[in-house]
Amino acid sequence: MTLKLGALTTLLFLLTACATPAAHEGQSPRRANLHRAASLPWTDNGRCVVRESAQPWPVLAERCFRALDQERVRFIDRSGRCTVASAEAATLGIGLCVLAAPEVVAGAVIVAGVVVVAVAIKEALDEADWPEASEHSIPVQRIEAAERESAANRKPSPQSSGQDLLPPSPRDPFERDRRPECRPVLGPPRGGNEPHNECANKIPSNSTPGFNVLIIGKHYDALVLSRRTLWEVKTDDFEKHSPRSRSFFVNMKLPELQREAKLARECGYDFVIGVRSKAHLTALKVADPSLHVVIMDSC
Repeated sequence: MTLKLGALTTLLFLLTACATPAAHEGQSPRRANLHRAASLPWTDNGRCVVRESAQPWPVLAERCFRALDQERVRFIDRSGRCTVASAEAATLGIGLCVLAAPEVVAGAVIVAGVVVVAVAIKEALDEADWPEASEHSIPVQRIEAAERESAANRKPSPQSSGQDLLPPSPRDPFERDRRPECRPVLGPPRGGNEPHNECANKIPSNSTPGFNVLIIGKHYDALVLSRRTLWEVKTDDFEKHSPRSRSFFVNMKLPELQREAKLARECGYDFVIGVRSKAHLTALKVADPSLHVVIMDSC
């Protein structure tokens, strides 16, 4: 076992040291890894690949090799690196050695049948298509200024006895904003529905027109910073459908809306659902009275 681990460490070190960004040039290493893994069949829906995607490709290949559907994959050492008389290659096996190569060698990995991109990898690639958080997060100063504006507009609370002057609670919105996953990140609208996007842009005081907002792993249609409110827009012609279709539609969408509301609250935001008709509003309120639903007159 010690020999095997030593051989593994040595070979991965050598492969990582000579890694080059030849494949998917211009992308981040994580995106390049996801794109490379997307062409392979995985038995775990790609979960290991997504988990290790920030690692150098040779490390990812080693850690996720067992999750590869090896019955569908054939490895050919076209570079000759793995067939030389080396203890490392002999210990690891030709398959992992070929897969772990930092560069993509044409014809080195042959897959039988059509590969459907693993679910977890597809979702991670969709997420990676968004701009990097460090470049497109809404500036801290802007969020704090909006919070001050919101606080200034609130009604003054009764005079305190002085006994409640405690340090800010971890549940305070400012504390929540310090969690990276609660920092708003801008990205392109999803789905390609222009009327829907135009409707979201018309939300009063929308701080992010032309963008969706990613918070705690969920995409929202709009953010009103001054009111710390996230929006989900529904532009369906709800009132034109039969009662049975309406019921089915609400039951299908309700769990996700409830999840969006919960995630928004966890980051200190209110959550509003904008709809186009009174029938849609009524149906959602009957299904869950706790939801905040409004009719968007501008849509």
